[in-house]
Amino acid sequence: MLVDTGVLPAAETSVLVPAQEPAPPPGKGPEFGNSSPVGLVVVLLLLIATVVLIRSMSRRIRRLPESFGPPEQTDGPAAGDGPAAADASGGGDRSERS
Repeated sequence: MLVDTGVLPAAETSVLVPAQEPAPPPGKGPEFGNSSPVGLVVVLLLLIATVVLIRSMSRRIRRLPESFGPPEQTDGPAAGDGPAAADASGGGDRSERS
């Protein structure tokens, strides 16, 4: 850093002053702002937990059906078998319940 005294011409009055480190904030020691091993452990644990949760979620998503709508029936049940036959005969009509 150059300092000009203003008395002599600028070419002769330039003085080289070494830069000084600023004092730490009040109440803070010289280690203020430095990271600690505890911080590293916390970050690594959060990273591991995130990876485990993402893998678990991916497995669950793969197990989901493609659609949550009613299943399509390509081959209907044989006549007289199952609940469809009871509905056709008038036996299990649930819409008339009160």
